[in-house]
Amino acid sequence: MPSVREHFSSPLLQFAEEDAGKTFTLVECPSGTGQLITRLTNDEIDIAIALTDPLITGIANGSTAYKLVGSFVSTPLNWAVITGTKSKYDSISDLKDTTVGISRYGSGSYTMAYVMALQQGWPTDDLKFQVNNDIRGLLDSVNDGSTSAFMWEWFTTKPFVDAGEARFIGSVPTPWPSWLIAAHPVRAGSQEAKAFLNGLSTFVKQFDSDESRSTKNVAFIEEKFGYPKEDIEAWLKTVKYPQSCSEIPTKVITDTVSVLEKAGVVKQPEGGFDVDVFVNKEVVSLT
Repeated sequence: MPSVREHFSSPLLQFAEEDAGKTFTLVECPSGTGQLITRLTNDEIDIAIALTDPLITGIANGSTAYKLVGSFVSTPLNWAVITGTKSKYDSISDLKDTTVGISRYGSGSYTMAYVMALQQGWPTDDLKFQVNNDIRGLLDSVNDGSTSAFMWEWFTTKPFVDAGEARFIGSVPTPWPSWLIAAHPVRAGSQEAKAFLNGLSTFVKQFDSDESRSTKNVAFIEEKFGYPKEDIEAWLKTVKYPQSCSEIPTKVITDTVSVLEKAGVVKQPEGGFDVDVFVNKEVVSLT
């Protein structure tokens, strides 16, 4: 059960600590959603918690390596736009016709570059990218000038900005809830997937409660990630989790596909997309 280790994954980490390997084995993927999707495609993992847009993009573009089986975070992700400390770029508008750093093709940093271009009114068919694998490679690229900027979650990147390794020049929130859960349609059996989702829902509801938000959540994130208390408290004001991880609002899929199509990331087939193609209905309920 792979994920990216960051503050959003706190309920999953709490579940993993209590579960102690009985329901799932946690495998971390520091390079992000692109790495998660690659591992699903290569039959290396069974279930992944990953960003909404790359997961939906993969299925829309023909991948059969996974289906959507659940929801994890119900609020948008705030993508920071980051450049080098001494670069000449001071705003998003300065980035037109430049080379943007991404972790991998198909990753969130890749799809969100198209969303940014769409918002700016730039042509999306001539965007230029450089693959830099992970946050360290991305930071190095904006500081050595090989890329103009990259996009990464705001609070994950803030410690590097606070340390003087990079600068924020803007942000682009996702037009959709930020995290979904995907599973291999064969290797992750329906009963196993349901057991995982039911267990995760318990920890998500605990984490999302008013009591936990005002008490143990801050201490847990501070211990696990070392973020300043004020940053954790600010993030907790912005994030919400679903009441059930075993449900996906149909609107999440249709709205995401619509934006990605406008951005040029996916192409609608004749007759349009069938929402059922995106999900494993033996596991998840569409609402």
